[in-house]
Amino acid sequence: MLHALARNWWALLLRGIAAVIFGLLAFFWPGATGLALVILFGAYAFIDGIFALIAAIRAAESHERWMAFAIEGIIGLIFAAIVLFDTGLAALALYVTIAAWAVLTGIFELIAAFRLRKELPNEWLLVLSGIASIVFGILMIVYPRAGVVTVIWLIGAYAILFGVLMIGLSIRLRPHAKE
Repeated sequence: MLHALARNWWALLLRGIAAVIFGLLAFFWPGATGLALVILFGAYAFIDGIFALIAAIRAAESHERWMAFAIEGIIGLIFAAIVLFDTGLAALALYVTIAAWAVLTGIFELIAAFRLRKELPNEWLLVLSGIASIVFGILMIVYPRAGVVTVIWLIGAYAILFGVLMIGLSIRLRPHAKE
């Protein structure tokens, strides 16, 4: 798994950059319409899902574990399709979709992290990403009546944290790509 991740360090870097950009947009334009947020989240889930699938394909080519990446990618694409093709979803539906996506993504990030720790000692960045994803999703479930701006800022903060952690992980994995 280390070799597959290291060989695809750039995909993790792009996932992180996309997450940071998404998070910053959420902070700078909190008053944007619900439709704009729907489209922006759908695009992010699509990009994230594509890069997770790329990681799965590369891992499979190397005869390494790929299932967690594939499931994460498929979940991202399914949520992107739901968000993008049914713009009539109520704000609550988007809210629940994002919460469920964050929890499921976090679970698969933790699975990948625990498998990776056998090859990369003290791997904590992917663990933190998984925990952050799960905590974010749970907070959304526990506080469903939070204000729109609060939700947007929470989404933005999560995306920035997730993105920074993915960027850090990609930088940490890059030297292993040469091995």
